[in-house]
Amino acid sequence: MDRDIVVIADNIRSSHNVGSLLRTCEGIGVNKVYLTGYTPYPNKTHDQRLPHIANKVTRRIAKTSLGAELSIKWDFSDDFNGVVEALKKQNYEIIAVELSKDSIKLSDLKIPKKVVFIFGNERTGIEEQHLALTDATTYIPMLGSKESFNVVQAAAMVLYAARYN
Repeated sequence: MDRDIVVIADNIRSSHNVGSLLRTCEGIGVNKVYLTGYTPYPNKTHDQRLPHIANKVTRRIAKTSLGAELSIKWDFSDDFNGVVEALKKQNYEIIAVELSKDSIKLSDLKIPKKVVFIFGNERTGIEEQHLALTDATTYIPMLGSKESFNVVQAAAMVLYAARYN
């Protein structure tokens, strides 16, 4: 099924995870990635950061993105709520990837044609107030003793399911 897939990466700590996520999203055909909160982001037009800081972060992201930051549509916003509201007005369904009491197993999730997946902080996940803005929550079952996958590995599994199922 051909889907319009958007990703929100919220409060990701690692520049390397951001680069890897951009590369994964580019490879799976994600339409756009929003980097929100304190997520590091590459150089952009009218960047307000000090040039040496922006360049340092961009080099770190580029180390794992291998140029994907130049070929995928992305934007940075510190207004998570505004990004979600704008996407809802465009008829996207918002799905958080997070383990919670209401989460649906990924294999049981009915993925809509226009979908936004939210991926959160590597240690703390998605903030409660952000989860409240979503239409659904999904999780990836784990067989091992760990509670979660790395954010980029989780994104790869979810995005592959969205693109090819």
